[in-house]
Amino acid sequence: MKASNSTLAVHRKRRFDLWDVLIHLSLILASLACLLPFLHVVSKSLSEDAFVIANKVFIWPEGFTLEAYGKIFADDSILRSLYVSVLVTVLFTVLGMIITICAAYPLSRKQLKGRTVLTFIFMFTLYFSGGIIPEYMLINNLGMLDTLWSIILPPAFSAFNLLIMKTALSSSIPDSLEESARIDGAGHFRILVSIVIPLSKPIIATLSLFYAVGRWNTYQDALFYIKQNVDLRPLQLKLYYLVIQASESFQLEATQVSLSNPEVLKASCVVFATLPIICVYPFIQKYFVQGVMLGAVKE
Repeated sequence: MKASNSTLAVHRKRRFDLWDVLIHLSLILASLACLLPFLHVVSKSLSEDAFVIANKVFIWPEGFTLEAYGKIFADDSILRSLYVSVLVTVLFTVLGMIITICAAYPLSRKQLKGRTVLTFIFMFTLYFSGGIIPEYMLINNLGMLDTLWSIILPPAFSAFNLLIMKTALSSSIPDSLEESARIDGAGHFRILVSIVIPLSKPIIATLSLFYAVGRWNTYQDALFYIKQNVDLRPLQLKLYYLVIQASESFQLEATQVSLSNPEVLKASCVVFATLPIICVYPFIQKYFVQGVMLGAVKE
């Protein structure tokens, strides 16, 4: 009897170890699928043209050179686009979080009448929208074409982020805490500033990252709304124009740059546009997992 029990225990341990190995292997493969393409782009941006033309660059740069990055930093228009992107991302994230917090807090409180209907109205916008043409006509009628507000105000509110914030506040801020604050004479604004926001740092950091990354990577609205004023083109839109012109040459504002293989400059532009937002992750990584779980679990 003891022998059979020990055999069963060994069998279960082996089966558990097998699944553990498969899970780790899947995670490693998924990580490599995300990491290797980026390493390949970085290697191309640091390699000489001849090695890139010969398709000899894979994970490690061949003929190390910083010539492509030198051309990027020598062009004032790209640096100006970087400044525009940083400014737009910061303003967009701050404005988006203010709107999201101010909308999610009352919707998370049970004493608000009609909050179910209001939540449904916000959720309805996730499935149906006016479309690109009505939005363009609205931006044009408001006189916001060729202004930074055309790429800040329209997408500044996200119903998806609102629902995440609402769920997080409902599950993490107990009603008893708010009631005790009311007994002490605190109003809604004081409760929001002194209690709700300090206790919601993880979900605020998570949604701020969602807003910032989404705004940083988006170029389509800038392509529609920023036409005449080239000084307001964000970095991603500048990169887009460089990519579509990469078949023969890259027209930089200060000089005409012709490369034997424009893939090198394209790769360096991709790395240049990606690194700033990657540098943000280490500062909010400790909040990210906790914030996601707060928004995903509701008691």
